[in-house]
Amino acid sequence: MHRVTGLILALGMPLGAYLLDLSLRGPEGYARVVSLLGALPSRIAAVALAWALSHHLLAGIRHLLSDIDVGSGLYAARRSAWIVNTSGLAIAVLAAGALL
Repeated sequence: MHRVTGLILALGMPLGAYLLDLSLRGPEGYARVVSLLGALPSRIAAVALAWALSHHLLAGIRHLLSDIDVGSGLYAARRSAWIVNTSGLAIAVLAAGALL
C-alpha cells in the first residue's frame, strides 16, 4: 500500500500544482478553482488524497523505524501495520467530515 499511495500522490501532485497556479492568477482563476473544488467528485478526490498522504506518511515512518530494528519482530510488525492502516483510515474519515 505504501507504493500505491506514493503513486496516487505522484499522480495527484501535478493537478494540485495546476490548481494552485490557477488560483493565484487572479480573482477569476480563484473563483474557477473554488467552483471546481466545490463539486462532489473533487471533494471525494480530496478525501482520497488525504488518505493517501496520511497512509504514505505513517507507513514511511514505520519503514524508517524498521530499518533501525524498531518493531521488526513479527508481532510488532503486524501490530504496527494495523496501526498504520487504521490511523490512515481515521484521518481520511476526519477529512471526509471536514470536506463533505
